[in-house]
Amino acid sequence: MPKRARAIVAHKIRLLRFLRGWSQEQLAAQSGLHRTYVSAIERGARNVGLDNLERLADAFGLSVQELLDNDNTLAPPRNRTCS
Repeated sequence: MPKRARAIVAHKIRLLRFLRGWSQEQLAAQSGLHRTYVSAIERGARNVGLDNLERLADAFGLSVQELLDNDNTLAPPRNRTCS
């Protein structure tokens, strides 16, 4: 059975990262997660936990609800810069 929710989250995170011009390393640094974990989430190979979903949402300057909301896919970043 396909893991549809996992694929949707993977696509959304990849898209948001691309729109911000971030590498996986930059997203990992912003979220406090390991780059290989971010990569696995984006490929749909890992089931992201709620705590880590919140860390990713924070990195993008979004709430978890906004991160998961399909209507908000192209939301501009909220004054968040990546160093």
